[in-house]
Amino acid sequence: MILRIPAMTLFTLGLVGCTAVGPDYTAPGIALSAAYAEGDAAPLGDVSQQLWWTDYQDQTLNALVERGLAQNLDIRTAVERISEAQASLRTTGLPSQINGSIGGDLTRSGAEGVSYSQSTSASFNPSIMLDLFGGERRAREQALAQLESAGLDVGVARLAFLSALVSNYIDARYFQEALAITRQSLSSRGETLDLVQRQRSAGTVTDLDVARAQALYDETRANIPSLESSFLATVYALATLLAEPAQPLIASLQRGAPQPRARARTNAGVPADLLRNRPDIRAAERDLAAAVAAIGVAEAELYPALTLSGTVTSAATRSWNFGPALSVPVLRQPALRGNRDQAISRARQAELAWRASVLGAVEEVQAAQTAYSRSAASLSATRDALRSYERVVELSRATYQGGTTTVLDLLDSERSRGSAQLSLAQTVRDLANTWGRLQIAAGRGWNYRN
Repeated sequence: MILRIPAMTLFTLGLVGCTAVGPDYTAPGIALSAAYAEGDAAPLGDVSQQLWWTDYQDQTLNALVERGLAQNLDIRTAVERISEAQASLRTTGLPSQINGSIGGDLTRSGAEGVSYSQSTSASFNPSIMLDLFGGERRAREQALAQLESAGLDVGVARLAFLSALVSNYIDARYFQEALAITRQSLSSRGETLDLVQRQRSAGTVTDLDVARAQALYDETRANIPSLESSFLATVYALATLLAEPAQPLIASLQRGAPQPRARARTNAGVPADLLRNRPDIRAAERDLAAAVAAIGVAEAELYPALTLSGTVTSAATRSWNFGPALSVPVLRQPALRGNRDQAISRARQAELAWRASVLGAVEEVQAAQTAYSRSAASLSATRDALRSYERVVELSRATYQGGTTTVLDLLDSERSRGSAQLSLAQTVRDLANTWGRLQIAAGRGWNYRN
């Protein structure tokens, strides 16, 4: 329905347009404990730019991180979404309210025996929609919040990349260490097998003793291909994260290096720090702001729309017209109210998603703190166990050669020592990984500046 309205009505509607319909956004709040279950109550401050991975003191890892932050496809995709959000923002506000076109035509006509005639015309048809109820302002608020959320999503992608790359690198070095231990054990068990075979030739041991020594040697050798496969799988994962071919990376990492070890920063602050330091929580809060603004956009659709439009035509004669038009969505009210109610529900869902992200982040920090402290305790005990087993092997070999213990005792002690060596390497890996997860959970390093 289109109505022509007088100037006084325009003035009245202009006064209505001074406010925007829909709720004004208020940042949500959530009750959090003063400290983590196994942490202290010391706040962290802003840790978003802390390059925590450098604390491993591994130059190869540092180089991989630097390359990956520039090349990783997930991060680049998240950065591209910022461009999309910026373009979307440019479609809001005044650009969305102004419309119009310029047109022209040239017509020639004639008939047989009659000279042709020619006519030309041009027209300009501008229009502007007045934002009476603030729907366009709410749309701009929504687009701004979405742009901010897209920027924070880059931080989320960086943390996900850092978590995956550091974890795979630590695993790769662990498998290299496990391979070295297994090959060393294979050499030791080969020496034991030679010793037992010589003693069998001298008639001092049985064929069963030789078979046992051979079985332990074969068992150890059988573990090598699996460890090699696991090492290569982690390198393939690293190559994907770096968006690089795998072969040069394999050649580089096969030169070997010690297992990364955590060396500093085990504090995670207090739960309230997460509201500032975790980009996923901040992005969820911006998503909530966008959802609240969307309520105003849907609410404004319920009310009349006022458009000022006109036409200027230049042809044989010049003419123009200009005036307002009011459109009242009388028959679409049920559908528009349904749209508004959907927007309200989506805003409630966005708030629940924000609360869930906060609670999930607290859980991640507490789980990482617990895992790190238990891994640290396990490391000390595993080192003690390895020293004990090394002494047992030394004594077993000496007493076996002296004839006071059996070959079974010697083989059992060697198997136990090998297991203890692998357990130590596993614990070093677990400690390094849980320390890294703690840094990620606390929100460190996502605002990287290279």
